[in-house]
Amino acid sequence: MTSTNPKSPLAAVTGLLSFVLVLGGGSGLLHEWLGWIHFMGFVRFLVPDGYEIFGYVVMVVLGVAVGGGVRAT
Repeated sequence: MTSTNPKSPLAAVTGLLSFVLVLGGGSGLLHEWLGWIHFMGFVRFLVPDGYEIFGYVVMVVLGVAVGGGVRAT
């Protein structure tokens, strides 16, 4: 069945942003707690030194919020 309402480019970009935030924040938390290798190493540049756990949690929450906004529309 075809959709009469195609997905807008902005929705695709926000969906990708949500995915990157959730995955990056989750991998950062796993690295901080368990010492696993960083899957998405660039996210360590997004959080200030000394606030890694808080920064990664904020990234996950923000990613979920952005993803929820995409689903709602």
